Amino acid sequence: MKVIKFGGSSLASAEQLKKVLGIVKSDEERRFVVVSAPGKRNAEDTKVTDALIKYYKHYRSDRDVTADQDWIINRYKSIVDELGLHSTILEKIAAAIKDLATLPIENNEFLYDTFLAAGEDNNAKLIAEYFRQEGLNAHYIHPKHAGLIVTSEPGNARILPSSYDKLEELRNSDEILVIPGFFGVTTDNQICTFSRGGSDITGSIIAAGVKADLYENFTDVDGIFAAHPGVVHKPHSIKELTYKEMRELAYAGFSVLHDEALIPAYRGKIPLVIKNTNNPDHPGTRIVLKHSGESVPVVGISGDDDFVSINMSKYLMNREVGFGRKVLQILEDLNIRFEHMPTGIDDLSIIVRGRELTPIKEQEIISQLTRKLEVDEVSIERDLSIIMIVGENMKNHIGVTATATRALSEQGINLVMISQGSSEVAIMFVIKTADEKKAVRAIYDAFFKDL
Repeated sequence: MKVIKFGGSSLASAEQLKKVLGIVKSDEERRFVVVSAPGKRNAEDTKVTDALIKYYKHYRSDRDVTADQDWIINRYKSIVDELGLHSTILEKIAAAIKDLATLPIENNEFLYDTFLAAGEDNNAKLIAEYFRQEGLNAHYIHPKHAGLIVTSEPGNARILPSSYDKLEELRNSDEILVIPGFFGVTTDNQICTFSRGGSDITGSIIAAGVKADLYENFTDVDGIFAAHPGVVHKPHSIKELTYKEMRELAYAGFSVLHDEALIPAYRGKIPLVIKNTNNPDHPGTRIVLKHSGESVPVVGISGDDDFVSINMSKYLMNREVGFGRKVLQILEDLNIRFEHMPTGIDDLSIIVRGRELTPIKEQEIISQLTRKLEVDEVSIERDLSIIMIVGENMKNHIGVTATATRALSEQGINLVMISQGSSEVAIMFVIKTADEKKAVRAIYDAFFKDL
């Protein structure tokens, strides 16, 4: 039994939906279909979700929303017409889109989420109707009736543990269930969306809930590559990743799958595969708990920018009980999350995302470190990037770090700092952002050029 999720680019047009139909029809084990809102048909097009955001802003500003409603309805109409669907489905979608402009604005913290969720919800209705017309025993199901009950946190909903018992009952259905992604329903019957990548999260939750044998996530690429195709020319395709490896790669810039989406499937021990709607015969990339056979020491290299290092020195720092806690307390009081914390006996660096450190917070940190903790030196280093070298099998191979640092040295790239976690799944290099792409290419060539 499989749960299958399609992203916005896979559902952008009637032509794409015909491909989706073929994929679902080709495997009778594909019984749960999670769908996103229609994405862009071309580079100049507008996503339905973006159109809904515009519609919401105009409604909140008490402006005429007729043009917004018409654009969204016509976007669905073009798909309905091309697929030859009965007009009643479009009438239902049009009514749902127009009804958004009757919702209360004041004291309605779920209004934005309700607008955004309309993209997925109406697309699921359309797709279920299309499947039925083409002979499939398919049925649209709203997240509320599916059992997707979530916390009351607009834009950041989390599934309630009690929901999984209700979700498991979906296994008993003899229909193909079409479920809108991206949102759930609170105990007070309010629409509440997940964080970014929300449809991936829905798919992962459904897969865990129904105890699927496989969660297939269809997008517009042939799985996951060992490096970003925009940085490395025709990078090596990864056949298999562990959840830990995917988490490390997603953290440092791999955007194929939002890392939060991995959690339910990981906890439910459900294998996941990333596949291409436009090339469904490609095996894609499997994400599993443990590698099924021999694996290379390094599976992927990723890079991400906009990091800042807060560097401090204090003589005999290591003898001062509670020093690290006091530093982190300063950050906590300023609502700043830290990413990494390399240390020496008299030195400590804290890596944070650049967006976390405003000029005012930066001055406050320097002031408190100097005044309260009496550090000898403190400095802020900006324009840093993190390069992650990822592979659970690295710990069984000698010389991985040496190979990487030699590759950087040969390209004249200076290391600001280096760190490896206790799990030895990833090695982190911090470098200047100006060298990021050159560094990724150098390390990629060192490990993958001969494969």
